[in-house]
Amino acid sequence: MTLNWRNLRPMTFAGAALGVMLSPVAALAFQEAPTLAEKVAAGELPPVEERLPSSPEEITPYESVGTYGGKLRRVLGGSNDHNSILRVISPQGLTRWKPDFSGVIPNVAESWEVNEDSSEFTFHLREGMKWSDGEPFTADDIMFFVEDLLHNEEFYPNAPARFVVNGETMTAEKIDDYTVVLKFAAPYGTFLTELATPLAQEPVLWAKHFCSQYHPTYNENVQAEVDATEAVEDWPALFRLKCGEVEAPNRWANADRPTLDPWVVVGDGYTAGSTQVVMERNPYFWQVDTEGNQLPYIDALEMNVAQDNQAIVLEAIAGNIDMQRRRISGLANKPVFAENAEKGGFEILDMINSNSNTMAIHFNHTHKDPVMREMIRNKLVREALSLAMDREEIIDIVYQGQGEPWQIGPRPDHVLYNEQLGRQMTEFDPDRANELLDEAGFAERDGDGYRLLSDGRRFAFNVQYTGIEQPDWGDALEIIAEQWEEIGVELNISSVERSIYYSRGEANEHDFMVWGAPGGLDPTLSPRDVLAVHPQASWYAIPWTRWYLSGGADGEEPSESMKKRLELYEAFKAEADQEKALDIFREIHQMAADEFEIIGVSLAPNLVGVVKKGLMNVPEAIPASWMYPDPGPTLPQTYYWAQ
Repeated sequence: MTLNWRNLRPMTFAGAALGVMLSPVAALAFQEAPTLAEKVAAGELPPVEERLPSSPEEITPYESVGTYGGKLRRVLGGSNDHNSILRVISPQGLTRWKPDFSGVIPNVAESWEVNEDSSEFTFHLREGMKWSDGEPFTADDIMFFVEDLLHNEEFYPNAPARFVVNGETMTAEKIDDYTVVLKFAAPYGTFLTELATPLAQEPVLWAKHFCSQYHPTYNENVQAEVDATEAVEDWPALFRLKCGEVEAPNRWANADRPTLDPWVVVGDGYTAGSTQVVMERNPYFWQVDTEGNQLPYIDALEMNVAQDNQAIVLEAIAGNIDMQRRRISGLANKPVFAENAEKGGFEILDMINSNSNTMAIHFNHTHKDPVMREMIRNKLVREALSLAMDREEIIDIVYQGQGEPWQIGPRPDHVLYNEQLGRQMTEFDPDRANELLDEAGFAERDGDGYRLLSDGRRFAFNVQYTGIEQPDWGDALEIIAEQWEEIGVELNISSVERSIYYSRGEANEHDFMVWGAPGGLDPTLSPRDVLAVHPQASWYAIPWTRWYLSGGADGEEPSESMKKRLELYEAFKAEADQEKALDIFREIHQMAADEFEIIGVSLAPNLVGVVKKGLMNVPEAIPASWMYPDPGPTLPQTYYWAQ
């Protein structure tokens, strides 16, 4: 069945007293990959029956039961493309997304129950499940995260917001070796869906038997190792270096670190100087297919490292990539892929865009310069700048006519669609834009025709963008600069490397930032453009975000509208009833529409990727989303090569 984003339902919520369990695997004679069978015969591994849980999860492949062997080739973009690995490995959390992005199902957890007010979640783990080194995975590993890391202020000076409700951090109770209860101070109706996202794997990320050696509670001599390790200042840094973290290159750097993933790093892993990353099958992986074959089917992942996106495109058209859309998904690549598909032996993969906008302009409402701040916070200015943009011209030139004028917010067919949020001020009306800027108090101009700010400086914006990754943003900004010049506003543009871009944004030293707007299919999972909640993406108000995440101890107090929205967001997260929760988010969206803090260019068109002919069990279309995160929920461990 081909997935269609128009039919995808919004995120599914955990209901009161909800219990979810997948049927246990019937009595099967388990099979394994020939490479593992050889190791069993040589006495290097226990038999497959002893490596699997007593009830491994049974997976029904998308197309057909597969065969073992081969490798899957992908390409990473430089030394900081760690999320490309995470996407194909998939975050092996307690829950995971259904392949169509319509809700969550058990994953590492075999089943769960939720109490009546959705404040306590009882997870039942798979008895006999093991880490990749063969050691048991039990409730003790989850307790290690909660008690020794989450509640340790040296490790987490501020606990991650996803594990904090009403200002209180999640606690845990071990019932037995395979049952643990995660508890919150108040209802948390979205917790199960949060666990399916790529940033909430911590409860099952760290193996206690391995990682405790880097924790002072379990190793009184850990400081000696800190002192002996270059570029490490304390035990939390040593811990993260050796055991990794959710979203960082170090997660894939240590081949000795046990995981629950279908493939594990071998050799030197992913480091600053890597030219290739290789991952081989996990002999203790805990899933089987409907005929009892232990997954994954494919022996290894082989990921070369390229230094720019164009090099990845060249690898794709040469037929050297087996399945990927990461770094090559722009529509500009579709013609060259179509031209080279037969020669390269691949097909074009349809990626259903979950984004709202191709490029959102995040005006800095917390600008350090009081004159710039006053100008940016004037809604008439933002309306004028939006009306001065000829979006049709940008779409035709930059996006090959694919798209339509759009601001931000859920896509038109989504249940949370808000027409005002998406379509207001998208008409091209430079005359009205000039009137609004005059009305806002910026009628005076210099000798070159540019408007002047209240202190006599030229009305100008300086903007940086990540040109290597998103050259289309540079093209769009050049056109916007010409359009804004017609209303007396100057725009100075420069391309920078991604780390510089982030550093400037996090330091709140920008006039505005540009980035793709999420929230088209996943508005409640990626609300950063309507709520100041993301410390590296809510660019319109990073100090507001810090205020929210620190409970008011840090950052800057937000506007009244944003404070109200953040209160509603807390109510949304607590609400277990899906319809009531969606109504809360409708209110958030309406307030964001009224404030008009961010402007956009075009409704994001679908993306493209490549898939090698003969690679089986790959859906014809896959949602493209970081929160999904593609292609992981389609279960790459079930991909296989046709014989």
